[in-house]
Amino acid sequence: MSRNMSVVLPEEEKEIEIRQFIDWDKFENIFYNNIYLEDYKTVIKMSLIRRKDLEEDDIKIKKFNLGKYTYLCSY
Repeated sequence: MSRNMSVVLPEEEKEIEIRQFIDWDKFENIFYNNIYLEDYKTVIKMSLIRRKDLEEDDIKIKKFNLGKYTYLCSY
C-alpha cells in the first residue's frame, strides 16, 4: 500500500511597516494621533482629545503620502 503525501509549506508572513506620528489640523483645530501604513500609503487618524461638539470619536482613514507633509512629532 502506498500513500501519497503532500507537504504544505507555510506562507511567508508579511510584515507591515507602521509609523506613528502626531499632527495638527489647523482648519479644524484638532490634534491627531496617526498610524501610517507604509505599504498601503494609508493613514488612520484618531483625535487626541475628544471635542464636545462631535457626537462620535473623530477617526479618519485616508490615502496619504507621508513624504509630502510636515508633522509635529514622530514616535
